[in-house]
Amino acid sequence: MKDIYDVIILGAGPAGLSAGIYAARAKMKTLIIEKGVPGGLIFTTSEVDNYPGSMENATGPVLSERMKQQAEEFGAEFVTDEIIKMDIIDDIKSVEGSLGQYKSRAIIIATGAVPKTIGCKGEKEHIGQGVSYCATCDGSFYSGLEVFVVGGGDAAVEEAIFLTRFARKVMIVHRRDELRAAKSIQDKAFKNDKIEFRFNSVVEEIRGDGAVESVVFKDTVTGELTEYKANPEDGIVGVFVLIGYTPNTEILKEIIAIDASGYIVTDERMATNVKGVYAAGDIRDKPLRQVVTAVSDGAIAAVEAEKYVDRIK
Repeated sequence: MKDIYDVIILGAGPAGLSAGIYAARAKMKTLIIEKGVPGGLIFTTSEVDNYPGSMENATGPVLSERMKQQAEEFGAEFVTDEIIKMDIIDDIKSVEGSLGQYKSRAIIIATGAVPKTIGCKGEKEHIGQGVSYCATCDGSFYSGLEVFVVGGGDAAVEEAIFLTRFARKVMIVHRRDELRAAKSIQDKAFKNDKIEFRFNSVVEEIRGDGAVESVVFKDTVTGELTEYKANPEDGIVGVFVLIGYTPNTEILKEIIAIDASGYIVTDERMATNVKGVYAAGDIRDKPLRQVVTAVSDGAIAAVEAEKYVDRIK
């Protein structure tokens, strides 16, 4: 049974890499399957300055590569493949990728979630250059500047309030004529002198040579287009897109417990409703999506998977 792994980890973001480090260090035969570049969302992050112990000017790619190296040093194997089918109910679990089939006694799902995008012209080109999907991650980079927050739900308005700690002015952009956030959160935003509102508005285009220099808005009622240009002294304006996440759980919907928003349901030990299957990182519904919480989830999942495998071996 040498072709059967103790644990297969799906996804090589911070949660998956952390799980791989802990699992391999515990002498479990470990395989990490990732369809893209290891690192997940932090691979596109130019600076990771809020992760404890990170070096000065540490970048997402640098941190991701070091995590991958650690997992490999402990013996974890890596495969680049996209999983298309899973059979995870029995004691020996099987995942099928585009390039092959893999078997293990335990599974850790760490496939993450992707931020929902505006889909407007110029958005993709300015990611990390004025366009962000995480105020907690990038808010400090906009100290003394003006920023827009796109969204009107609880998270968007709470993040807008958080951004007032750094930004000179925060403008909430919402497609409707009123916010969707809870009344108590709205009240805090309306009372904050640093926050302004653009109702009945959507972002039509993000412009700039390198950094974001202006944003074009469309009025959802009249169709009128207006361009907001960065203050000449600033030279840049920030755009925080906070309209939610889409968890990568499409192939899991019929075989594992998933909540109404598409996130995998786990207990505090990262266990799902299927024995021997765990979930870690942004694939779970959680209040804070940061590297530090992802690696914590991954470590817990690996330790619990180790206990499970020891019981059934």
